[in-house]
Amino acid sequence: MKIDIGISDKQRKKVAEGLARFLADSYTLYLKTHNYHWNVTGPMFNSLHLMFQTQYTEAWNALDEIAERIRALGFSAPGSYAQFAKLSSIKEQDSEVVPEWKTMVEQLVLGNEAVCRTARKVLEAAGEAGDEPTADLLTQRLNIHEKNAWMLRSLLA
Repeated sequence: MKIDIGISDKQRKKVAEGLARFLADSYTLYLKTHNYHWNVTGPMFNSLHLMFQTQYTEAWNALDEIAERIRALGFSAPGSYAQFAKLSSIKEQDSEVVPEWKTMVEQLVLGNEAVCRTARKVLEAAGEAGDEPTADLLTQRLNIHEKNAWMLRSLLA
């Protein structure tokens, strides 16, 4: 059935493609945060272990909302590691060596900031399309990722 929600096919496609990149960034950051939760060591272990758990749990729950918004716009959500790697602006950790806690925190600051930059690009497309539900979702996600970046960054001061 044709979708007629007041947003043109071209606009829906542009927003959905942006949301796919946003989903890929969000998933990559989720995975990195969960990995660091498992592998953090050192004097900041307890604080970081709990902080990372809070952040990856919140991120995990958000992934479904992002994917469902793509579906509501009439497009398929990416769902494989290969698709996420292709779409994400966040690079996976190349080395099998687990970084020390400070590098983990730095990487998560950079990851949260990357998610914010991607969200802002999609927010622009959503605004041009008059897509308020997507704009609302992205605004909420921006608030969370900016706060996460700030909290992580403050550990490095």
